Amino acid sequence: MSSIETLRSALESHFGARLVRSQLDRGELTIVVKAADYLDVATALRDDERFGFEQLVDLCGVDYSGYRDEPWEGPRFCVVSHLLSVSHNWRLRLKVFCPDDDLPSIATLTGVWGSANWFEREAFDLFGIVFEGHVDLRRILTDYGFIGHPFRKDFPTSGHVEMRYDPEQKRVIYQPVTIEPREITPRIIREPGYGGLH
Repeated sequence: MSSIETLRSALESHFGARLVRSQLDRGELTIVVKAADYLDVATALRDDERFGFEQLVDLCGVDYSGYRDEPWEGPRFCVVSHLLSVSHNWRLRLKVFCPDDDLPSIATLTGVWGSANWFEREAFDLFGIVFEGHVDLRRILTDYGFIGHPFRKDFPTSGHVEMRYDPEQKRVIYQPVTIEPREITPRIIREPGYGGLH
């Protein structure tokens, strides 16, 4: 039995029904837990010597609406954490779905792994996922006055507003997005004489 299979067996034995699913694919192990069990499972993954996940190396949000261009059954927003155990030399992907699509929220992991801080701020900023208990949950990549969450699949590609410097007002102003349609014809298919070229 490989080390990753040993880990999977230990996780299934320890957490039992608290694991919604465990999946081993291409040598990578993913477990899915319920929102109510998320913080307890994360704490056990760090503190239990059998698992020893000392580090959270990444955390991100995912919008599953239109997943693989097909209708999605189930909660829309997911938080995915990538964990590393240096002592056991193994990795784990931990997934949890936010129970409410209208106001996606989940417990913060900042008390378990300090590195979750900025990752959670990024997921809040880009997906609108609220991390309950986070002490400084505010935007990190977009402007403080930004409207919406740009990584949601229903966010318009061009956005809602644009900003520019107004020399008359001597400040940055926001205005509705203005996009002028234009035709871009690749040079290789231009007709002779296009744009004065011969």
